[in-house]
Parts: sequence; structure tokens; C-alpha cells
Amino acid sequence: GPDLRVSRNLNPREVHRKTSSFSSARLKVSSQSPMATIPVNPKPFLNNLTGKTVIVKLKWGMEYKGFLVSVDSYMNLQLANTEEYIDGQFTGNLGEILIRCNNVLYLRGVPEDEEIEDAEQEDVQ
Repeated sequence: GPDLRVSRNLNPREVHRKTSSFSSARLKVSSQSPMATIPVNPKPFLNNLTGKTVIVKLKWGMEYKGFLVSVDSYMNLQLANTEEYIDGQFTGNLGEILIRCNNVLYLRGVPEDEEIEDAEQEDVQ
């Protein structure tokens, strides 16, 4: 089998030095980029979005825009007044839905000005 002694010979201080320089290098890179991403823990992020309009994109491509009613410890999502979009095209109102956690690719909050634009577009049609 593989020789496991190699891993035991690593100096813990060296390992720490490598990881800490990596994380500081990563922070420097992200702060230089125009869109610096700030890591956010998922549970507080989801809790802060409950009661607001969100867009959930599934791994399979469809998107759901609705009012985030609740989130459980598995991060299953309950949405109300839900609209379904496939390939960016509106495909219908679904009302109240539950999305099982493992289907979710990402979730984002909808800025309030974006909601107003959508409402204006619906009036035009």
C-alpha cells in the first residue's frame, strides 16, 4: 500500500504557515478585484432573507422567484407567490412551493428596485 510515513513527517508549524499565507494571499486578491466577494455564512444569510423576495436557481436550470416563507435546518426552502422561469422565460405562477435542499444551485435576494421594474414590465404587456 501507499507509504503513510510521509504525512507524519510534516512539521505542523510549516503547514500552518502555508495555510495562513494562502488565506492572506486570497484576501489580497479578492480585495483588488472590482467585485470583492465577502464570504457569508449560509444560515444567517437565509434567515435574513426570510420574509423577502428571492430567486432560487436549481441545479437543473429552472428558477423560482417568490417570497421566502421559511427555511429549515436542512435548508429546504418554502416559497409563496412563486413564479417559475425556464431559460429566463416566465412559465407560470405556482403559488406556495417547497424546494428540497439538494436541488438548489443558489439563492439570491431580489433588490427592491428590480421588483418594481418587473411590475412595470408586466403592466406594459
